[in-house]
Parts: sequence; C-alpha cells; structure tokens
Amino acid sequence: MLTFPVAVALPLPPALSDTIIALSTPPGAGAIAMLRLSGPAAVSLTDAVFAGKRLRDQPSHSLHVGTIRDGDRILDEVVISLFRGPHSYTREDVVEISCHGSDYIVQQILTLLTRHGARLAEAGEFTKRAFLHGAFDLAQAEAVADLIAADSALSHQVALKQMRGGFSQELRELRGRLVKFAALLELELDFGEEDVEFADRTGLVSLLQEVQALVRRLLRSFELGNVIKNGVTTVIAGKPNAGKSTLLNGLLNEERAIVSAIAGTTRDLIEDEVSIEGIRFRFVDTAGLRDTTDEVESMGVERTKKRVLQAALLLYLFDITRTTPDEVQAEIEALNPGRLIPVLAVGNKRDVASEEEIAAFQHLPETVLIAAARGEGLGELQATLLQRVRGAGLDATGAATIVTNLRHARSLEKTNEALDSVLLGLANGMGTELLAADLRQALAALGEITGEISSDDLLTSIFTQFCIGK
Repeated sequence: MLTFPVAVALPLPPALSDTIIALSTPPGAGAIAMLRLSGPAAVSLTDAVFAGKRLRDQPSHSLHVGTIRDGDRILDEVVISLFRGPHSYTREDVVEISCHGSDYIVQQILTLLTRHGARLAEAGEFTKRAFLHGAFDLAQAEAVADLIAADSALSHQVALKQMRGGFSQELRELRGRLVKFAALLELELDFGEEDVEFADRTGLVSLLQEVQALVRRLLRSFELGNVIKNGVTTVIAGKPNAGKSTLLNGLLNEERAIVSAIAGTTRDLIEDEVSIEGIRFRFVDTAGLRDTTDEVESMGVERTKKRVLQAALLLYLFDITRTTPDEVQAEIEALNPGRLIPVLAVGNKRDVASEEEIAAFQHLPETVLIAAARGEGLGELQATLLQRVRGAGLDATGAATIVTNLRHARSLEKTNEALDSVLLGLANGMGTELLAADLRQALAALGEITGEISSDDLLTSIFTQFCIGK
C-alpha cells in the first residue's frame, strides 16, 4: 500500500536533556547584558549560584533581584526572569539573567554556570528547541532570524507576518486540500482488484489547477520578497561627467563620492545603501564609460561593465545637453545587450538644457529628467524606482503573502513541477499508482517548508545560520 506524507512530530534528540546557556545580547561592553538558560535544570543551576529568593519556589513569569556568587565572591547584582515550561519561548524551563554589560562579568557568569553543568548553546539552538517542542513550525522559526536581520520597515513587516504564521496557514490549507484527494487515491489502491474510483478525476483536475495557481502566485512573489529581504542592487552608469557621483550623493543625501569637473575622477566602484519607503536600494557609482589609455581608468571601466551584468537594475545617466535620444539607446544597448537587465534612463542637467533638448527626451519611455546638482527631480526618480521594483503588481504592505526565503521558493518550484506531472498524468489516463506517486512528491515538497517533512541535515543547515543566543 502506498502511503502519503503527513505531519509528523520529530523524535526529540537526547541533547534536549541538556541545559544550555548563551549570551543573548550582542557581545561587547554595554549597560546591560542578558544570558539565557533553557532546559530541565535551568532553575536548579541558577538557584545554585543566585543569592536571593529560592527560584524553585517562585511562579512563572516573575522577576527577582539578587546577586550571582561564586562561593563567597559576588560576581554581580542581577535581575532574574523566570519562565516555566511549557509557557516559555522554548517550551522548557527558561531563566534569563540580566547583568551589567561587562565582558568580564559575562564570561565569569558563563564559566560559573558551565562549571555547574550547563552546556554552551549551539547557533540557533533555543529556536531549534522551540521548533522541536512544537512552539511553531519551520517556516515560522526561519522568520525569527529574518526578523532579527530586518533593516527596513517592509522586511520587518514581512518577517513578522511570517513568524506569526500567515504563510504557514496558507500552506497548511493548500496541503490539506491535496491530502483529501491523496487519501482517496490511496483508497483506490487498497481496492485495486475491484477496479473502482473513489476520487472524482474532474474534481481533482479542478482542485489541482486551483492549488497550482496559488503556488505560482507564491513563486511570483519571491522576486519582490527577495528585493525586500536583500535590497535592490542598482548600478549608476554613463559617460564621464554625466553627473553619476553627484546623483549618488543626492540619493544618499550625503557627500559619499568625490565630485569633480575632471573626467575620469571615479575609477573604482563606490557603493552605499539607502531605504526608500521601506525598500533597501544599494546604489553603485561606477567609472565613466569611455575609451582611455589610462591603465587604472581602463580597469575601472571594465569593472563597471561586469558590475552592470550583476545588477538588479541599471540607471543609465546621460547629459541632456550633449546626447541625443538615439545615442542614449545605442549606448544602453552596447552596455546591456538585449536589455537583460532592467534599465531606467536618467537625463541629467535639465536645469541648463534648452527647451528643445528637454523636449527631445520628455516623451521617451522609461526616462526621467533631473538636475542632480540642484536636487531637482530626485523625488520623481525615487518614485519611479519604487514603481519599477513593485512592477510585479504585488503590494508588500497588503495582505498577500510574500515569499522571501530561497529554500521556500525551491520547495514551491518542486511542488509546481509535481503538480504538472499529476495534471499531465490525468490528461493521459495514467494509472492510480503513478498519479499517487506524483501527488506524494507535491505533498512532500510543501511539507518541507513548514517542517512537517524534514531531516536532521536540513534542520542543522537552517539553525546554524542563527545567532548563538537565539
């Protein structure tokens, strides 16, 4: 009998019998540092070194002031936060020690507690324990790391929504609908000798097409999700003295690049980031594009050409007073053959251009006219940049789920391919056993995202990307 993957609880590893400890605040001197213990002996180990109330007699979610002592020696005055499992982050007994943020004090307390039996936590082990104890699924666990790393309003919003289970709920609903039909196919296999069909093939086709449409929408959202999470690498290219460095300074609102009337001033790549309405742009100022006998400048030009091909977006900057529309198109084509990289043409120095020169470019598609030195048109340019990034029609501030994780995108691709195979099999009258095998692949791929189907290697790969204290 062919069985289908279902949500299963992973067996808890023996290491969960350990009590782990780690510094959960950034290392280095500061006002406060916080050490976290989790595990069956978290309370008793802390009790052994804490001079204050006896923690084993105290209720969960309570705070206690006292001192940490190594024998008769006081290490520090601390505040203890007590959380009893399962009402804690890891679903185990958790103790958090807030001490003064001295590296010396932190190391003394860590050494003392490890000497009493605690084990130094591995990267991401607190969150891994929360996952293994069923506090949340794997997609939500990964969102914890994304939330910590969030550096813009949108990346924070998307990570928070995923951590609270929005993405997981959508996947569970998709998977649940497929499991119902999978069960009917399995029932047909049980009664194979009687040649009966329990699963309505017409209804299955309709369901698969609906589910596949949702999977493809999630896949399409990954392009925007990747932008939200990792930012948009935007290369500013053009001829010497077009105003590239001036534009970079204007976008960053600081004097980041040297501005000079001397051609060839910028010889290497200058990069910096700025957030525009929550989306992070990484702007790259490049060497002016021209033929030159200067060896160093020539190397800069070659670097520019290579960097353009690695960009998510190309801003081609040109001087309105020295260029015609045909020349701009030819220069862009030479730099970016076939327009493989999205391009936005930016005409500079409109403040000194004639009406005729401006008119020649005003109706050119995908072109914005600015005066970088005076800061004119930069707002319009930023709005156009945002429009290009959101061109997929997805609104990251709305209710739609956004996929930001490459692992999730790959699992969705495998789901989509498996659903294609099932639909093709149905169209060709394929037997129940082969249909069931393809449907099983789709279910397994969806289950990989939330951890319903997982392996130790996968979990190790994911949680080692976390910081130690999380």
